[in-house]
Amino acid sequence: MSVLFDRIALIGIGLIGSSLAYDIRRLGLTKEIVVATRSADTLKRAEELGLGDRYTTSSAEAVKHADLIIVSVPVGASESVAKEIAGNLQPGAIVTDVGSTKASVIAQMQPHMPENVHFIPGHPLAGTEKSGPDAGFPGLFEGRWCIFTPVADTDETALKRLRGFWQALGSKVDEMDAEHHDKVLAIVSHLPHIIAYNIVGTADDLETVTESEVIKYSASGFRDFTRLAASDPTMWRDVCLHNRDAILEMLARFSEDLAYLQRAIRWGEGDKIFELFTRTRAIRRSIVQAGQDVDAPDFGRPHALDKK
Repeated sequence: MSVLFDRIALIGIGLIGSSLAYDIRRLGLTKEIVVATRSADTLKRAEELGLGDRYTTSSAEAVKHADLIIVSVPVGASESVAKEIAGNLQPGAIVTDVGSTKASVIAQMQPHMPENVHFIPGHPLAGTEKSGPDAGFPGLFEGRWCIFTPVADTDETALKRLRGFWQALGSKVDEMDAEHHDKVLAIVSHLPHIIAYNIVGTADDLETVTESEVIKYSASGFRDFTRLAASDPTMWRDVCLHNRDAILEMLARFSEDLAYLQRAIRWGEGDKIFELFTRTRAIRRSIVQAGQDVDAPDFGRPHALDKK
């Protein structure tokens, strides 16, 4: 790969930021990586892992002379980061983010962006339940979607450069309106995490199910919910607060559909239950066919027998 940017500043070095660092280095997409995070301990760990070329706890310092700035912080911190970096952004720099909610991020960041800077909100649909600089790994974005939600009058040349960057990482790039993005993500990402948090919380609250039984028998569907429920609490708290309207709309729809299923179970309406389960099974197969997951037993998890 050829160098796409002279200096890339990574503001935030959790799972996404550290995975970006690995791939940027591996593919030679920049001459210099600057890593910034508020936590001195996290910054030290990032340096131990060799994620950057320079390290700082000051976001304002990190963006000096950078021609690409990627903000990878919980969405609730977007405005404070925008305020901090605004005065040090060089003309022509591209500022993007990786936040899971876009209307809120735009409202927080755009008012503070200088007119001579290109602000292009983005969201890579990739990740795991793990967090922190140790969670990152190369290839996270390979074959995944990255969605841009451009603001009005976005410079086409800057948009093309950022698109080329994500495509170099192996991502497929799409564009959509910020409000539409938030509604789509509310159903495909936010609601599943909320349901998972709630189910795991319910199991923990049930006095008739001991903790040992929950852990012991978690090889069933409960185990897969716990993976989502292990995601970063700070990030998902902010998602709930900053995509509130879309999430509440999807929760209301989900509650209605759940009530329909509840009635079918109560009245023994097997045909309705079978029709629903058949339809949802087809959705799973469509996801596999689209290359967004693997069709392997137990989701491809390694087992003791596989190692022999």
